[in-house]
Amino acid sequence: MPEQQTSPEIAAATRQLAASDPRFAALIARSKPFAPRAAVIVRPFDALAESIAYQQLSGKAAATIWGRVKALYGTRKWLDPKLVLVTPDEKLRACGLSGSKTVALKDLAAKRIDGTVPSGPVLAELSDEEIIERLTAVRGIGRWTVEMLLLFEMGRLDVWPVADLGVQKGYATTFGKRKLPTPKQLQKIGNKWRPYRSITAWYFWRACDIATPGANRS
Repeated sequence: MPEQQTSPEIAAATRQLAASDPRFAALIARSKPFAPRAAVIVRPFDALAESIAYQQLSGKAAATIWGRVKALYGTRKWLDPKLVLVTPDEKLRACGLSGSKTVALKDLAAKRIDGTVPSGPVLAELSDEEIIERLTAVRGIGRWTVEMLLLFEMGRLDVWPVADLGVQKGYATTFGKRKLPTPKQLQKIGNKWRPYRSITAWYFWRACDIATPGANRS
């Protein structure tokens, strides 16, 4: 697991965000600090394959299924898209993957082979929007999934997942709004927190944790 960042930039950004509104400052003061993973070159094929397995499942159930999928390929640390592509669907289904997830995994493998899904070093050179455009070409991979990859795996600091219910709820809780903002509204609102909207999202998730003890995201 990559080490967490301790960055003067993040400390300064957090102070800047706290100064934007006393309610935001209060949220930051009572939350655990934003501590992202250090930016690393991820393996997009493996990261997205795991995301596909985990979709709409509890962590424990998904981890079991993902473990079975990886076991198909022996002790390899990383999946080989060529091997995945030629694996019979029945074997993947037997691991617990649904039919739609099996199709999505095969599509991911095909798009890694043809270069639509780039290698880690190539991915690291792309902008956030370029990464989103490339990776959402894969069946079953939506914008939110790629945003989580950008924020939690790649350490990008200006990711703004406006369709995330936790971010919407955290905003409403922090600023005393009776209704949740729409993604369009939140997109506009978030402009004032550029270029550190990842940090903003983090603290809105913390607001949900505080409002609902036991909840967690990170």
